[in-house]
Amino acid sequence: MQSKALKPEEYFIKDEPYYQSVGDEIAIFEAAYKQALPILLKGPTGCGKTRFMEHMAWRLKRPLITVSCHDDLTASDLVGRFLISGGETVWVDGPLARSVRNGAICYLDEIVEARKDTTVVIHPLADDRRVLPMEKVGEIIEATPDFCLAISYNPGYQSVMKDLKQSTRQRFVALEFDYPDAALEAEIIIKETGIDAATAGHLVKFAHMTRDLKGSGLDEGASTRLLVHAAKLIHEGISPVTACKTAISQAITDDADMMVAMHELSSSLF
Repeated sequence: MQSKALKPEEYFIKDEPYYQSVGDEIAIFEAAYKQALPILLKGPTGCGKTRFMEHMAWRLKRPLITVSCHDDLTASDLVGRFLISGGETVWVDGPLARSVRNGAICYLDEIVEARKDTTVVIHPLADDRRVLPMEKVGEIIEATPDFCLAISYNPGYQSVMKDLKQSTRQRFVALEFDYPDAALEAEIIIKETGIDAATAGHLVKFAHMTRDLKGSGLDEGASTRLLVHAAKLIHEGISPVTACKTAISQAITDDADMMVAMHELSSSLF
């Protein structure tokens, strides 16, 4: 059997990722980690869930292994598989197994995108057993005290086909994320990009206008992430209206009428 030891330069976060707390999420995460409780992050796209995980991994001084879940993700992708190497068949641990063996934080991003049979594999890790059955090699890995399982999803995209089953979600401590209030969001944009306060304030106002259109032509409004993208373009000399169009409007919709409406909104602000 072949397992992979984690190298510091691969998974440890050396520099503190900027994260501005919006509530008591840091304290709750730390308490859950000390009690070996798995953690569920839920909230809209681009609101800071991944940055929060990076910040907590740095804060707790633990390696972070992130898996971006998708429709084709299988249990073998997470746990491991047999591969041919040098004419021999060897077992290679997947990211979940490596996390469990090495006491890392394993973050399964957008868990509802994975196949239903894939999510079942995390159940023994997300309750009092804290074990990972390796059926193909006849082994059961017990998680070290340092291991942490975290998952995330966007409730705004829930559907009958893509929902987190109660048998899964009731194993987790849940942290709900949302976009920060206007003043804090502007502060984040300034910190991330270095643009002036007035421009940051206008970007936040534009974002709130788009978020008010959710369900009335837009599936999602502008995320904090997209505001940072627009601000970076502005910082490089792109006009604010053009930056809003390319980094925000065209990123969240393909509807021509909606893009015209958002163009008018941004023009009225800048």
